[in-house]
Amino acid sequence: MDKLVIQGGIPLNGEVRISGAKNAALPILCAGLLTEAPLKLGNVPDLHDIATMLKLLEHMGIKVSRDGQNQLTLDASDIHTHEAPYDMVKTMRASILVLGPLLARFGHARVSLPGGCAIGSRPVDLHIKGLQAMGAEIHIEHGYIEAKVDKLKGARIFMDLVTVTGTENLMMAATLAEGTTILENAAKEPEVVDLAECLIKMGAQIEGAGSDVITIKGVSSLGAAQHDVVCDRIEAGTYLVAAAMTGGNIRLQHVRAELLDAVIDKLRETGATVTHDDNSISVSSVGVLQGKGNLRSVSVRTAPHPAFPTDMQAQFMALNTVADAVATVTETIFENRFMHVQEMQRLGANIEVEGNTAIIRGTEFLEGATVMATDLRASASLVLAALVARGETVIERIYHLDRGYERLEDKLTQLGARIQRVK
Repeated sequence: MDKLVIQGGIPLNGEVRISGAKNAALPILCAGLLTEAPLKLGNVPDLHDIATMLKLLEHMGIKVSRDGQNQLTLDASDIHTHEAPYDMVKTMRASILVLGPLLARFGHARVSLPGGCAIGSRPVDLHIKGLQAMGAEIHIEHGYIEAKVDKLKGARIFMDLVTVTGTENLMMAATLAEGTTILENAAKEPEVVDLAECLIKMGAQIEGAGSDVITIKGVSSLGAAQHDVVCDRIEAGTYLVAAAMTGGNIRLQHVRAELLDAVIDKLRETGATVTHDDNSISVSSVGVLQGKGNLRSVSVRTAPHPAFPTDMQAQFMALNTVADAVATVTETIFENRFMHVQEMQRLGANIEVEGNTAIIRGTEFLEGATVMATDLRASASLVLAALVARGETVIERIYHLDRGYERLEDKLTQLGARIQRVK
């Protein structure tokens, strides 16, 4: 199993290109099930989760051809099974996103209850209730969701909780339903908007994506389209925090600053200087490596978009471990998302957890140690801490990182970090 070995103490400097967003690419890949016509996709990140999803789609009969780096064409004209088996979806919760498209186009789906990161429960009941409201007959048997319908019907669906994958699944299903579907309390995330933009290119009639009410007027079929996946705002935010912590000066290319408003605001509170144009973001900071007292602590509270994203709280916790004063990080989305705290404490971090809030007291320095990654974003936070720690840090179980960060060690090396992957 691979691990990362990081020598801390080097400010990051230079430029790096941000990849396409995993959380946008996964539902868009599933959208390929909605049409017989080819779907050409660009800016698809080369990640383990993407490979897992493509393997699942190929199992169903989708032909996948690679047209160059990060370019794919999907051909779903010959789907021969409507089942997503447990062995293929147990490591990735996003596999539930095949349910809506399969049911909408073929009237039948058998999808294993998904697995994924152990950061908390992400129940699929909202997906099921929404599809039932559209006329589907669904029951769960032997760990599988069994769903069938003659033809989905448009419906007004209010979701009790804001759910990104639930919004995406129901939006895809509604594109081929008879009549109009209205999704209320819908997720507003940029990845939802990107999926909607791709579906519209395929011929779907969707209004309101990016707001809490999305209206979908069903059409008889969808056609060919070409779409580039939106930039990964979480990858971008992670590099911005890395630059602030190390006292670096970096420029991120191929990224949209408006997708990171909450993160950028919090970075500026730390004392970092953040500027941007239409396609790049630059950050500079004196950071902990330039001397104690130059990075201010900042408290964050996670909430659905456009508020502070849950996928960035671990990174800001790392920042606060070496900042002045005391800060709190409050997690409101997932109940098990503080598993990285114990590993950060091994590096010398001063963190206490009370319920869903972590209290972080900045320390003068962290020290390298061997730590273990527990989930995707926790892995990133350990990398950030290692970049400023004294001496050598070894991060084990980095397969979590490979699920969501494309060529992380290469990009950090490009910025001057001393980091290597060890088999």
